[in-house]
Amino acid sequence: MTKKADLGSKRLIGLAPNNWVRWITEDQTIEVQEFLSSEFQWIGRDNDVLLKVNSPENGEFLILNELQLKYKKEMPLRMRAYTALAEEKYNLPVYPVLINILPNSQNENIPNFYESEFKGIRSYQNYQVINLWEVEANLVFEQNISSLLPFVPILKGGGNEATVTNALVELRKNNQLEDLEPLLSFFASFVLEIPIVQKIMRWDMTVLKESPWYQTILQEGLAKGEQQGIQRGIKQGIQRGELELINRLIKKRFGEVSENLKFKLQNLSIEQLELLGESIFDFNSLDDVNNWLNNII
Repeated sequence: MTKKADLGSKRLIGLAPNNWVRWITEDQTIEVQEFLSSEFQWIGRDNDVLLKVNSPENGEFLILNELQLKYKKEMPLRMRAYTALAEEKYNLPVYPVLINILPNSQNENIPNFYESEFKGIRSYQNYQVINLWEVEANLVFEQNISSLLPFVPILKGGGNEATVTNALVELRKNNQLEDLEPLLSFFASFVLEIPIVQKIMRWDMTVLKESPWYQTILQEGLAKGEQQGIQRGIKQGIQRGELELINRLIKKRFGEVSENLKFKLQNLSIEQLELLGESIFDFNSLDDVNNWLNNII
């Protein structure tokens, strides 16, 4: 039976919370005291982790961690709002950090502050920005930051077979980290050919779908369909999310996807796309994909 994975932000940071906060603050004296609730009245999110910490220099304060698969333009306002809510609720200073996992584009400008002015009233909120693709992969091993092991493939210098294998070895040293292998596989597929990913680790789509990061990709598809009606939008959104993943897998394994093949894929139902996703690793060429589609359509 496939083990359900808890691959959310709190699970990842909870692997080595002291190492995590010392990395983001560059303060080796900080100690994590507890994880706090980051639900504020009617607002609750899965992407953030609020930690109460203590250091000899600063005393008690909060670290607000906001992890995003990709940066969104509303993040500065969100960082301002949640920093203020956390400070008001716990009456402690807040150190806010935005961690972006994947870039939207190579030349993307990601601000580290929110600023607005209305009728002479000025609002300003500064926060730290960490873009994982700018973080050196070797740092994960040198500082033993277990929370970052699944992201090694998309870190700077981490997109090679040797480094990904090293990350896998570190995960397998601890039984508590075993369920992070599918997440490592997921990010490895962005930089390595699928057969290589299959060779060096297990690839379990069932467990992967439990990951919030996979769900985020589906939600992006859901958002595109919402204007066409809730039920229809949800169905089309899920289909687009599945279609995007299938196209990516085929491209990684066999090369560019032809327009004819794209057309065939677009006509598949959600169930058929899921079935193809489970079968695709058994294929050896695009001919196998086309033969499978010809039998389905």
